[in-house]
Amino acid sequence: MSDTGKPPSAPVTIRDVAERAGVSKSLVSLVLRDAPHVSDSRRAAVLAAIAELGYRPNAHARGLSQTKTHTVGLLVNDLRNPWFVELLEGASATLHAAGYATLLADSRTDQRIGRRSLDALTQQGVDGIIVIGTTSETAAIAKIADDVPIVLAGTLDPDLPSVDIVTNDDEAGAHQVTRHLLDLGHTRIAYLRGPGRISELREQGFLRAMAEAGTASTAVLEAGGMSEESAHAAAGRLLAAPARERVTAIFAFNDASAIGVLSVAHTLGLRVPTDLSVAGYDNSPLAQFQVVSLTSVDTGNFAIGVQAGTLLLERMQHPVQLQRVQRVATSLAVRGSTGTAPA
Repeated sequence: MSDTGKPPSAPVTIRDVAERAGVSKSLVSLVLRDAPHVSDSRRAAVLAAIAELGYRPNAHARGLSQTKTHTVGLLVNDLRNPWFVELLEGASATLHAAGYATLLADSRTDQRIGRRSLDALTQQGVDGIIVIGTTSETAAIAKIADDVPIVLAGTLDPDLPSVDIVTNDDEAGAHQVTRHLLDLGHTRIAYLRGPGRISELREQGFLRAMAEAGTASTAVLEAGGMSEESAHAAAGRLLAAPARERVTAIFAFNDASAIGVLSVAHTLGLRVPTDLSVAGYDNSPLAQFQVVSLTSVDTGNFAIGVQAGTLLLERMQHPVQLQRVQRVATSLAVRGSTGTAPA
């Protein structure tokens, strides 16, 4: 048997090279076609493995590997969240106009069947990837970031030197919606926290507005997650307090969690906005339904998608060494879920 565990007569494959170098098959393909966005250390490891194993790429396969697929992977964390819709539209329109097809992967669905979305995309040979929203695959992104062009859209994690970021101004948006609630006379306001650095920035904006209004002592922070289900439990804890003590307004991490708050309020017989004001973040299509009429921070999702697509096109054509971070301005969409504070 040879060092690869294969019969002596069996040819060395690209898989053998990948295993010896400790990298993916897609990375070996990138090195074989002399792609520019491969780190020096990984390129050296692949070339060393090729020399050690005596690998000789098939001429036909080599010709195919040198041809770009002209596809881009779009990775989202949970397609059930309507927040992704406009951002996906902006990114897809930009990429399609440049001649690229898109492949959509949903981390939540893939995890349920035991598959990693990022692996599935790289195995398809995508030329680049846009990660949309908070993701559970930060470690996997960090592993391939030096080898595959990646742009984060609507999230700040993971923060890597070779990965561009396009997002909204979360601190300013949270300050804006909190200021709106304060102007309506609310002083006992809760912020339902979500995950990651984005939530930390929104919390900072919330607390800054409360401090500026002299109501920092009545600010409430509660872990609410980023789904309707997790926010439902958090809102239940907040609204179980006696009427004289409970908050009169809740600012939720996103629209999905705000819907969870509205559901609890309805169950408890609280009138929105007479007894309780509720505000979300993202201004998703869900917030705009008349039956929901949710006040929400508009993050400019379509513009974020367009900009993310543009940065990825630039990085794929001319790899940029330094990270670029761009922020889109927010605005507030005021609807029927917020009103004057109860006496």
